[in-house]
Amino acid sequence: MKNYQYPIDPDWSNEDIVHVITFLNAVESTYEQGIHFEKFQKAYNQFKEVVPSKSQEKHMGKKFEDISGYSIYRAVQLMRTKLKEENLNKNAQIMNLTTEQRRK
Repeated sequence: MKNYQYPIDPDWSNEDIVHVITFLNAVESTYEQGIHFEKFQKAYNQFKEVVPSKSQEKHMGKKFEDISGYSIYRAVQLMRTKLKEENLNKNAQIMNLTTEQRRK
């Protein structure tokens, strides 16, 4: 892991800082060793409570990428792709169960 300072707003509460750092750690994990998308999603949702606007997220993402080389945008896009795949798999499973039930 690289040594750098996270882009933290001094006006945030301790809880907000923990949520942001947890999310940034999740982004790092996405690049370094991998992270389950549901764990990443939970960290992202908490991050969005602290940084709700897209413009704030983009600004923080740029700062973070400049210092770390890791893209918040790319990590979030990967999470969204995984969520879509998961939803498709769940829908396919449900449809298969329905088909199986009709055969009985």
